[in-house]
Amino acid sequence: MSRRTIRWLSLAHVGRKSGETDSITPGALGIASAAIPGSPVKAAIVPTGLSAGLRDVTGTLAGGLVIVLMSSGCVHTAQFKDARGDILTDSIATMDDVSIGGIMQRIWFRGRDKGSPALLLLHGGPGISEATLFRHYQAELEQHFLVVYWEQRGAGRSFRSGIPPSSMTIAQFLGDLDEVVELVRRRFDKDRVLLLGHSWGTVLGTIYAYHHPDKVLAYVGTGQIADMRRGEQLSYGFALSAARQRGHHTARIELDAIGPPPHSVDAMLTSRKWVERFGGSFHGELSTGRLIWGALSTDEASVVDLVKFGQGNRFSLTHLWSELSALDLTRYRSFAVPVFFLLGRHDWQIPAILAQAYFETIAAPCKRLVWFEQSAHHPPFEEPPKFAEVMVAEVLSVAREIWCQQDHERRETHPHARIRSLRGHPGTAGRPVAVGGRHRHELRRSSHHCAGTTRSRGQMHAAPASRGCG
Repeated sequence: MSRRTIRWLSLAHVGRKSGETDSITPGALGIASAAIPGSPVKAAIVPTGLSAGLRDVTGTLAGGLVIVLMSSGCVHTAQFKDARGDILTDSIATMDDVSIGGIMQRIWFRGRDKGSPALLLLHGGPGISEATLFRHYQAELEQHFLVVYWEQRGAGRSFRSGIPPSSMTIAQFLGDLDEVVELVRRRFDKDRVLLLGHSWGTVLGTIYAYHHPDKVLAYVGTGQIADMRRGEQLSYGFALSAARQRGHHTARIELDAIGPPPHSVDAMLTSRKWVERFGGSFHGELSTGRLIWGALSTDEASVVDLVKFGQGNRFSLTHLWSELSALDLTRYRSFAVPVFFLLGRHDWQIPAILAQAYFETIAAPCKRLVWFEQSAHHPPFEEPPKFAEVMVAEVLSVAREIWCQQDHERRETHPHARIRSLRGHPGTAGRPVAVGGRHRHELRRSSHHCAGTTRSRGQMHAAPASRGCG
């Protein structure tokens, strides 16, 4: 972003809780956008909280602080460099537009070492790219993983007005996800990828991990969805109860007006607004406004993305909500990959108590539930250090252990498999390691030693019952 744009943004930044991050519209965000007649400027953006009247754009925007959107919207992603300013040889930092499912979709690849395990982020929404948020709050992950930031169809820079509404189905998104996974496997010579889903992204991650264990190292869900119908009921009940306890007249009127679920998109957004206002989306000082500011402070975002944020989310919700609101993931119970749930203790947007109950029914080679006591629906952004620590110390550790065991099994099954060295892997540097099938790089930054026999921590690949991870 330009310094001038940042200066405007700093003037306009509003820290109070405004819209709802995972089901937000331009209005809920406090964004009003419209073409300005006779001007090359495409749109104008008005931050929430300045004046209610400013949210309704009728061709002219009067009063208050207005951010004028520059037409270019150019962005870039910084390279990984050493102390001398030279680009690290094995690093990657690219933003690519790739044809996925018949439409162009934006995918970023970032990592200090391309040989690290691939971590594919499945953002929330639907229609809300969280790539810049993870860049801002979870950049540490790029030091340990090859992070794949995929902006799904209809979200962020993957939003286009020509996307067929008929393609906005969960089945199509799963097909898109499979294409992205195959792209990562092919381009970076990976056998499997790690999936990290947030909120709506847990729908894709859960179903994909269930059906494609041969392509997934482990599944991590945060803001994990379980039973949407039951979740919407609890979420609405939380907001209504809080409104009554606090004597919040406006909230009671609005919530009584929409009544309990099932809800239309607009009714759901009303419920979400009050869930956030009463602490069920963010537990501490974080808010939608602060998230927006964090996203726009990255090199990868401009105010163009703010407009696309609102457009993409509304488009996606309009065409996916009917299917999503009736979804029950709890029928997916037996997994052949490790499963991690990282839940915010105060999450009432997607009630964490339902995710906890779902977790108890899951059978997996190993599984782990981690509570984030100072978070609601957004642990990666509400408790960044703890989230990164869990991802590296626990998830990555289990992924590497799986790799070690599978590598050992391959060597036993294919004694004449092609041999190569895992460059940079402590304990194996300069020592040839047999691998079968695809070249394997996942352990180049590992602290584990893949010896001739696997560590006796239980069967990691097809155990009928679950055990704890780590």
